[in-house]
Amino acid sequence: MGSREIGSDEPLTPAGRLFLQKEMNQVIYCAVGMKHPLDFDALKSAIQSSVMVKLPRFCSLMVRDSAGREHWRRTHVDIDRHVVAVHGPIADSLSDESAVNEYLADLSTDSLGLVGDDKPLWDVHLLMAHRCMVFRTHHALGDGISLMSMFLNMCRQVDNPEGLPTIGPPSSAKRRRGGGGGKWLKAVMRVLEVVWFTVVFVGEFVLRSMWVSDQKTLASGGAGVELWPRKLATARFSLEDMKVVKSAVTNATINDVLFGIISGGLFKYLDHQSPDAVREGTRITGVAMVNLREQPGLQELSNMMKGNLGLRWGNKLGFLLLPIHYHRSCGDPLEYLRKAKSMIDRKKKSLEAHFSYKIGDTVMTYLGAQVVSLLIYRIVCNTTFSISNVLGPQEEIALAGNPITYIRVNASSLPHALTMHMVSYAGRADMQILAAKDIILDPDFLAKCFEDALLEMKAAASTALNSKK
Repeated sequence: MGSREIGSDEPLTPAGRLFLQKEMNQVIYCAVGMKHPLDFDALKSAIQSSVMVKLPRFCSLMVRDSAGREHWRRTHVDIDRHVVAVHGPIADSLSDESAVNEYLADLSTDSLGLVGDDKPLWDVHLLMAHRCMVFRTHHALGDGISLMSMFLNMCRQVDNPEGLPTIGPPSSAKRRRGGGGGKWLKAVMRVLEVVWFTVVFVGEFVLRSMWVSDQKTLASGGAGVELWPRKLATARFSLEDMKVVKSAVTNATINDVLFGIISGGLFKYLDHQSPDAVREGTRITGVAMVNLREQPGLQELSNMMKGNLGLRWGNKLGFLLLPIHYHRSCGDPLEYLRKAKSMIDRKKKSLEAHFSYKIGDTVMTYLGAQVVSLLIYRIVCNTTFSISNVLGPQEEIALAGNPITYIRVNASSLPHALTMHMVSYAGRADMQILAAKDIILDPDFLAKCFEDALLEMKAAASTALNSKK
């Protein structure tokens, strides 16, 4: 029995319209590992009674009006059409992790529903043989922060069954206030820095949407690569190790460490696959989608749903271009972190992400979502990889009384041959590496290169810190 339509239509946000275009059709996949065998009825009941099915967009169809504009149309949700049990192993010869990754890789080139479908754009797959739930959600329904807050609202702490998970405050480096007579001058210099870096980075953003592109390497994708078969690998990091590395460089952040890991690991992979194939100093550019709001605590989810406190459910995203420059040999592994921090610090001084959002919004208003989609598609084709990082819960949590062992996220394929998504959970951080398997020939080895890069930086950081004692 299909869903029954009710109520009036609500127009999509600009970002929601973008994620529905053919070139940028994006679905988010969240794999949740469980400690005990899955109880289908208990999990379905937990989903049915959760905040998820009360959110307007999760109980709405995507429709187009006579002018071709997309709208949400409220409907009743038939939970049996959204929760799917997959019985039997995905592949007999694979471990649970490899089987789940293979399942997710196959899903990544398959879009979730089309406009005009008769059910809302989400579902949950229960991989019974592998003790794993896969939440499949169209990106038009919300960004990573919205969806993570929604999911965690369904969970409870393992050690406190009544307690909601705690995410912790997002890392934000507060600038120290200057003192004395130079305070005014410092303020002027900060404004000039913001203006300068914004002009430079926004100019580059515009050029990347036209003809400027990275040189081709063994990690490069391109137009049409989003349709190629995928393979998924997982890199596992200890947050404690990342914090040790972070402490070795003044004012460094976990995001700085992550980008240092990506630099060191990717260069190591390229050298192993084809020594001397990449020229020294070659620029390799990443794309990051940035949330333009701080991550709300779980106690604020109801306010997001109601539009209170200036919060809005959905997508509020800007783009950043994050360049790294290839170096064949780096004697000090911490140099990757220092260079990453220097680059990201310059990005923080600009309004690149905000301007990219405003540019997209303006172009969409006057020229339509299709034009914005083509511009973003060009930027992706002219760069090499994409990266995201979402803050997860600090403690172990459970869903329907079943402790969660991991939370991993990836998204639909892009023209990039390499996309990476990291989520932290209970002292660990797992990064899903989605690769076009005919370009990135060994993503499992690439994952090991990333893991080794962190361990090498940790060893160098420990040595540096010990020498200061």
